[in-house]
Amino acid sequence: MVIAPQLMSLEDYFNYDDDTETRYELEDGELLIMPPESDLSLRIASFLFAYFIQLGIPSYRLRIGTEIVVTGTKATVRLPDLMVLTEDLAIALQSATRSTVTIDMPPPQLVLEVVSPGKQNKDRDYRYKRSQYQARGIKEYWIVDPLEQQITLFHLVEGLYEEKSFQGQDAIASPILSELSSESQLTVAQVLKAQ
Repeated sequence: MVIAPQLMSLEDYFNYDDDTETRYELEDGELLIMPPESDLSLRIASFLFAYFIQLGIPSYRLRIGTEIVVTGTKATVRLPDLMVLTEDLAIALQSATRSTVTIDMPPPQLVLEVVSPGKQNKDRDYRYKRSQYQARGIKEYWIVDPLEQQITLFHLVEGLYEEKSFQGQDAIASPILSELSSESQLTVAQVLKAQ
């Protein structure tokens, strides 16, 4: 007799504590161990955090390590590499006891994922998270892919993501960056070099 693993609810996930520093995502009720970030992933997220501050986004609207609840067939919580919050979301998180963007909160303005090696990680970032972030109403979703040496930008237009990919010395044509600075010429090479 095979016993299927019991799926977790959001409440189970929020109460889960295994007394380790292990990071998890919840995908359709299943607990997924997130491997430690690579040095390159951390450098990319830190570089963009600093870049967004230079463009004038206040630090209280930038998050590394904040979770977001998204829709899935079952309970799903993602842990993006970087988030740019809206002003309303930053205010909503001030009173939260956990750094989690719940379904009743406004969506972030931008979510960024750095692709880790492996087909499963790539599928998760390019397929599943794309549809989940689109359904959540996130204005922009960036996939930074060091293996493919490209950044894919998804911009929400009338409820659906429009996709553009950038490589090498291409300037990242982001509507959010354009709103902040008409002079922003951030390139893929700069982001992937993360210096």
